[in-house]
Amino acid sequence: MTSDTHFRLAAIQAAAVPFDRDASVEKACHLIGEAGAMGATIAAFGETWLPGYPFFCHAPTGPSTFRAMAEYLDNAVEIPSPATDRLCAAAEAAGLDVVIGVAERDAVTKGTVYCTLLFIGREGRLLGRHRKLKPTFNERSVWADGDAAGLRVHERPYGRISGLNCWEHNTMLPGYALAAQGTQIHVAAWPGREPAVAPPSPTPLWPRQLLLSRAFASQAGCYVIAVGGMRSHEITPERYRELSTIEYSGDSVIIDPRGEVIAGPAQGETILIADGSRQAVLAAKALCDIGGHYSRPDLLRLIVDRNPQERVIDCGFAGRVTPEMWE
Repeated sequence: MTSDTHFRLAAIQAAAVPFDRDASVEKACHLIGEAGAMGATIAAFGETWLPGYPFFCHAPTGPSTFRAMAEYLDNAVEIPSPATDRLCAAAEAAGLDVVIGVAERDAVTKGTVYCTLLFIGREGRLLGRHRKLKPTFNERSVWADGDAAGLRVHERPYGRISGLNCWEHNTMLPGYALAAQGTQIHVAAWPGREPAVAPPSPTPLWPRQLLLSRAFASQAGCYVIAVGGMRSHEITPERYRELSTIEYSGDSVIIDPRGEVIAGPAQGETILIADGSRQAVLAAKALCDIGGHYSRPDLLRLIVDRNPQERVIDCGFAGRVTPEMWE
């Protein structure tokens, strides 16, 4: 269901195939097709869904840790690559936009991984990527810091879309940068709710995954697809089972521009669906547009450097340096 004023949002809650990029891409393409068959306008996956969240960074370090890190790097996704080509083809075939979390391998050094959100258009092309600005806690042993080059809103026929990873929603300023660009549909990508650290509750209101996603929807006046990943000890390869200390149960939700949950929390592998309208976004922003009329730029302003942060800048001359050059 897609028009200039109405759209259908999908949160794809499923487990990837750990340490297997190709099998995970195949599963993602199948799920994208399913979401398309359900009439989705845009479908989102969780944080580094492809090829999975680096659970091993939270376990005590041992010899198998470094083997897992090397295998994770080997299965990370370069952009562009045959893996992203397949995802683009699946999005085009299904007729929907896709936002998917990937472990992105640096195409130059081949030795660095970023926690990246990849934006794919229904035309079958890459719209952009956002690299997580600051990985959280132990994640910093696996993922490098991102830059703000991808901290952008993407204009689509049905609205403006954006996305952030996990605790980027806890740091406020990245979200404000997107709200100030007028985001209307936002993907909040999470690894998934971690039951082991959450107090028992009949309704999972405790995790920041839900609290911060609802806050973003209310503050930015936009829909939020808060999509969590899934992982269990059972799907962990036996060679890394000793490193599997956390499980994620998903708990994906879809939130309206008032901050109200309109679908979910989801349990198990599923595709969560909710319908939205541009009118609901306009009503929320007319009341409170924090990047516009509900701001005080004369008092408070945000400075964003969206230049790619290059590590090596070549300042050499193409030819021989001669004394005449300095005259």
